[in-house]
Amino acid sequence: MMSKIKLAGRVFIRCEIEAVTGLHIGGTGGSLEIGGIDNPVIRDPITLEPLIPGSSLRGKMRSQLEKKLGSLQNQKVGKASIHVCKGEDAKNPCPVCRLFGLPATEGIGTPAILLVRDVRLTSDSIKMLNNAHTDQMFTETKAEVAIDRVTAAASPRSIERVPAGSVFGPAEMVLSFYRSEDLSSLSDLLDCMQLAEDDYLGGGGSRGSGKIHFRELTLSLRTAEDYSTETKLGKYADLKQFKDEYPQLLASIKKDLIFAEE
Repeated sequence: MMSKIKLAGRVFIRCEIEAVTGLHIGGTGGSLEIGGIDNPVIRDPITLEPLIPGSSLRGKMRSQLEKKLGSLQNQKVGKASIHVCKGEDAKNPCPVCRLFGLPATEGIGTPAILLVRDVRLTSDSIKMLNNAHTDQMFTETKAEVAIDRVTAAASPRSIERVPAGSVFGPAEMVLSFYRSEDLSSLSDLLDCMQLAEDDYLGGGGSRGSGKIHFRELTLSLRTAEDYSTETKLGKYADLKQFKDEYPQLLASIKKDLIFAEE
């Protein structure tokens, strides 16, 4: 249980996210006109460029960590269910609830220590897609056919995807540390990213869409004692290098952070 909240520091994880296969993160309903897209992607309302919402990336990482830990799905959120530590368990939250927070409705609310921002296409990818003359602005149309298992009748449909090879970035995730126990969440976040990379992001993953690759990661630190200064911690080509050098990274963070007595 967190008796008081005092920030010790924040780690900033910035990286690029490559769409290894076509990426579909759904937006509002498609056009009603003939030839309209059944399943459009979400776009920036001003530039009309596709983007990865922070909520989509965060939600995927949370669900994957819950699956890895076998967390009980005991809290309804709309039509979905998530895990929330309840009762006595809420006093010492599990890795999921420590990283993603506990709602105040449980009587022992704790802040989410992970923040995930929206991610836009890189300028190079915007130029590439502009020059590619894709089916739609910045996107491709993938035709699919659903087959009725009984009648064998075919039902054609179309899905809009950001083409493979497109890169989003810089993505930014911010991890805030309040207690020394929060340091373990950096390893949990690394697991979340690897789990998401090994699964898929968005829709149509079982049909080939949504494979992503985190690359060109940089980490930096701001401490509460000297918050105006951002200290570079390391640069990693991919998650494998990040994992390989994690022990040295963690030691460096521990050396610079000062935690208040609880």
